[in-house]
Amino acid sequence: MIGLLVLTRKPKQSIMIGDDVEVTVLSIDGEKVRLGIQAPSDVPVHRIEIYMAIQQEHGEGGDREDVGSEVDDPLRALVRLARDERRAGRVSGQASRDMRTT
Repeated sequence: MIGLLVLTRKPKQSIMIGDDVEVTVLSIDGEKVRLGIQAPSDVPVHRIEIYMAIQQEHGEGGDREDVGSEVDDPLRALVRLARDERRAGRVSGQASRDMRTT
């Protein structure tokens, strides 16, 4: 697996991928995270299950379970983290500063 960068974002906060792709957390509702992705029209953006289906059609597909879990597990962890942070309220001191820098 390629290295995984883990970032903490709140609703309405974004990350940039390269110079052209912006991913914004629109909302968090339970285990669902709504993301907005702004990318040039020549950059394909797909949910992993659609991407894997396209890859399999072109004979390039790997093991769907392996790739799916690489994406699903970190996303589920992000949802759990966001939910736990909401339940706990604001975290004070160094832990709070650490979370804002990631």
